[in-house]
Amino acid sequence: MPPLPNRKPTKRRSAADQDKIIVEALRGVGRPVSAYELIEQVRGQGVTAPPTVYRALQRLIDDGLAHRLESLNAFVACSHPHHANKAVFAICDACGTVTEFDSASAIKALQTWAKSAEFQVRSMSLELRGRCGRCVG
Repeated sequence: MPPLPNRKPTKRRSAADQDKIIVEALRGVGRPVSAYELIEQVRGQGVTAPPTVYRALQRLIDDGLAHRLESLNAFVACSHPHHANKAVFAICDACGTVTEFDSASAIKALQTWAKSAEFQVRSMSLELRGRCGRCVG
């Protein structure tokens, strides 16, 4: 059997280190980004594999540090980490800005409806689409 080629050992990052790199990149970008845009942002830090980024994003979402915007197929860092998988977003169709806000009354109304419908909520993300104040004015 021929000997294995001489390979440099690759430095493996822990999941926590990968998560830190990803969440810092999300915060730094300051706008919704796709997973592939995120890969380009962190490539210089050695995170290049799509599965690695998707796993990190899922952990960040589970930990309440990031959100997936379904209508944009993009990710953002969480601005209100205390709301435990319940978020409300206003997305401007004109300029693309996304504002996360905390609306306890909207969340409570939806939770009340879910309870009356005997529906168990795992997570909640409400996306309002329209135009922001800057684009309207």
